[in-house]
Amino acid sequence: MPTTAELTEAYLKTHPSITDCLSYGIINYSKLARKIASELHIEKETSIKAVLVACIRYAKKMERKKPLEKSILAILTKSELEIRNKIVIAITDKRIFTENVMAIAKKIESNADTFYVIEGTKAFTLIFSEKYQNEIQRFLGKNILKVTENRAMITIKSPEAIENTPGVVSYLYSIFAENGININQTMSCWTDTIFVISEEDIAPVMSLLRFHEAVVPGSADHE
Repeated sequence: MPTTAELTEAYLKTHPSITDCLSYGIINYSKLARKIASELHIEKETSIKAVLVACIRYAKKMERKKPLEKSILAILTKSELEIRNKIVIAITDKRIFTENVMAIAKKIESNADTFYVIEGTKAFTLIFSEKYQNEIQRFLGKNILKVTENRAMITIKSPEAIENTPGVVSYLYSIFAENGININQTMSCWTDTIFVISEEDIAPVMSLLRFHEAVVPGSADHE
């Protein structure tokens, strides 16, 4: 059976927002210990004290590590944004011939226009400029299961360091979610991270993605 210290460390490793606060030294250890003990159902006073000690030891282990948020922001502040509106998402039955999808892709890409294909287990997701919507609907007909219009594509072009920086995409997802912005599709290609959202959300997303390098606060008093 795992010890209280092992249970606490496993909990902290799956809660990055808390570990970031530990890194910054801006956590109330007593409250954190009670929260962890409650969620782990080990609420005896001796267990809470053991959790508290484990939290402090874990924080000390992290003192030499650069806070995760700062590493992520160092990437995002050097990233560039590209926005395209008038985007459509079409979900198609996977039983259509792959050659049909590739024929559409070849025609659209020859015009240097937007076209992406995501292959799932049961369907294809096609992402393209709305100017081709009628043509694609005629070509694929009843094989189209769902169409979502009035979308926008946000492409974040990052430095190569994104390959070795964990948590960048999850950080972006959390920002979108906390501000009530739904992401219809996500794609990536090397240093490009692509989100498809509603056109109505372009303005708030542009405001949210104006990143500034994080400054690590001084260590706070432990409580």
